[in-house]
Amino acid sequence: MLNLSVLLEDSARNYPERAAVVLGGQRLTYAQVEAAANQVAGLLVERGIRPGDKVALSCPNLPYFPIAYYGILKAGAVVVPLNVLLKGREIAYHLSDSEARAYLCFQGTPELPMGTEGWSGFGETPGCEHFFLITADPAAASPIEGAETLGTALAGRSPVFEPVLLPETDPAVILYTSGTTGQAKGAELSHANLILNALTCNRLFGSKPGTDTHLLVLPLFHSFGSTVNMNAGFATASTLVLLPRFDAAAAVKLLESENVTFFAGVPTMYWGLLNALTDEVDVARIASNMRIAVSGGSSLPVEIIREVKERFGVTILEGYGLSETSPVATFSDPDSDPRPGSIGIPVWGVELKLIDESWNTVEGTDEIGEIAIRGHNIMRGYYNRAEATAEVMRDGWFRSGDLARRDKDGFYYIVDRAKDMIIRGGFNVYPREIEEVLITHEAVSLAAVIGVPHPSHGEEIKAFVILKEGASVTGDELIAWGREQMAAYKYPRIVSIVDALPMTATGKLLKRALS
Repeated sequence: MLNLSVLLEDSARNYPERAAVVLGGQRLTYAQVEAAANQVAGLLVERGIRPGDKVALSCPNLPYFPIAYYGILKAGAVVVPLNVLLKGREIAYHLSDSEARAYLCFQGTPELPMGTEGWSGFGETPGCEHFFLITADPAAASPIEGAETLGTALAGRSPVFEPVLLPETDPAVILYTSGTTGQAKGAELSHANLILNALTCNRLFGSKPGTDTHLLVLPLFHSFGSTVNMNAGFATASTLVLLPRFDAAAAVKLLESENVTFFAGVPTMYWGLLNALTDEVDVARIASNMRIAVSGGSSLPVEIIREVKERFGVTILEGYGLSETSPVATFSDPDSDPRPGSIGIPVWGVELKLIDESWNTVEGTDEIGEIAIRGHNIMRGYYNRAEATAEVMRDGWFRSGDLARRDKDGFYYIVDRAKDMIIRGGFNVYPREIEEVLITHEAVSLAAVIGVPHPSHGEEIKAFVILKEGASVTGDELIAWGREQMAAYKYPRIVSIVDALPMTATGKLLKRALS
């Protein structure tokens, strides 16, 4: 019996006065985060939340995120983190699909009205009974009529709560991932999945209690940031310096002023850091503190690896994983020279192999096959989707959908991403979802979406659209419409109106002929 919240509880007991989270001038100790999380747990239990119930959370990288996250866990409930860029109808889908009984949502800003979108999605989900608006000022009145603020609900509540312990294989978190087709599916991750993945990260990176300071720029609602930074960091009483939205110049200042020892990011973030190093930056100070730099999402150019080593004195470790694998499955070997383009070797307790379409093992050096993964990190399955789970899991193995090769020393190299998936600025975007939204427009008959190269985002989203007979709409008008319908990282920035799309002999869309 255990609970993922033990990562916070142990550090709060052993390092109560150490800073847990930092945001600007705000510094909360482990004792303060623990007390606030206990208040959240007490509130949820009082409102009828029971072990196994789902509680959704929409919050950027603010102190409220770990407080709510671990508070939900302490109550024995399952956390359902949602992308902060989702629109109301997308939120309603996630609340309904996860069968969430409660929803905690940050109010946001005029530019990112999360609270308004969240309240809209909650209103469309009858089964979700409780809505708590997280306001920047906990004492402020709710800016949304009818919405209860979390600050008001927590006022005067006890900071003591005995966490609910559960079987280690019970679900702790549901992370939504779109697969290559269809709507988003919730990957159920157990308490053991996430605890072991966090501890494996600390084993890999040589993290010691009470010593590291993380600059947290990866979104906490995503598996990379929540495991590698938050869970692993809290397990060792690290200090998490939060940056709600990545800005290279701001990140460089924090690296310098907060004596950051641990940085995790996607390749475009490293590119941004290097370009933000002005003459005013004390690069030597940053380099003297930096202990670990890790990257994932896509392969790093050799030049970036070289420049980071030269400027910051640290070798970037590249890793690979998916939401379904908690997420870390492979990483560069810290004790070996980097192999540019490689995702490394399996981490402790995890196995990899390459398979063909029929699950047969692909042998031989540099032979290409689909990555299959087995170990303590593999999800329980997709929530309420037995068929989808059966398609990707067999005998403990999970098939990733990613094609790779293995060199003679056992290092793996991705050769193709999962079918058609676009990676825009570190976010996974799945064309079919975008296509299905586009064809709901009254003027659109058919749409095909692909990724095209982009200098800073990695890939940009481009849509090819066939209009209905007699209909009239411009590409710019469709872009503006898409901005209102989809999260900011999803909608296409390029739309081409065409008369026809290339097809195979069997009538399937031939996307490789588009550019």
